[in-house]
Amino acid sequence: MCDVGANKGSFLLWLSRWCEAGKVVAFEPQPELAAYLARMCSALKLQNVIVEERAAFSETGERELFIPNGHQPGASLKAGGLSYATLHTITVPTVALDDYFPERDFVSVLKIDVEGAETDVFRGADRILRRDKPLLVFECEARHLGESNISDVFRRLEKIGYHGSFVRRGKTFPVSQFREETHQRREGEWFWKSAGYCSNFVFSAR
Repeated sequence: MCDVGANKGSFLLWLSRWCEAGKVVAFEPQPELAAYLARMCSALKLQNVIVEERAAFSETGERELFIPNGHQPGASLKAGGLSYATLHTITVPTVALDDYFPERDFVSVLKIDVEGAETDVFRGADRILRRDKPLLVFECEARHLGESNISDVFRRLEKIGYHGSFVRRGKTFPVSQFREETHQRREGEWFWKSAGYCSNFVFSAR
């Protein structure tokens, strides 16, 4: 299992318990947060969790990470959707998941929260997606995607056999019913925090 963009680890305890017989790899490129996750895992005795101070991406190397001042969870490898904030940058190592995991490893779940770099993560995990067909739980917002749109993300996954749902008020609905103009309406300064805003998706190939 993978927690891509683990941040403060809100999913890690659940993933660790769900994967007791395997391992969970948490990717978090921000040094302070990665150190915090390591301490948290030690304190909670999450012995099957590996914390990687790297960003999952389409390729292995280095990239600039854009961090909104005062809002670390909004950090992104893409600056396009961060116009609401003053930013500072750091250089972080990146890794394609296909490079990180040996071919003998089986990846069952990818949880992804990367503020606009979703397609890049999927591109770097092409072998894993096609062969292992992991469950995908991810956040995706049009405001972070620049010239692309959410339907492009859906089509990429559907072409390799996935079908998806989006989460709205605690219930799931087929992505065929998702409408950006309705479910990610851009009204108000902090529109992405409104009650009807939908940014969480679940895709499965099984």
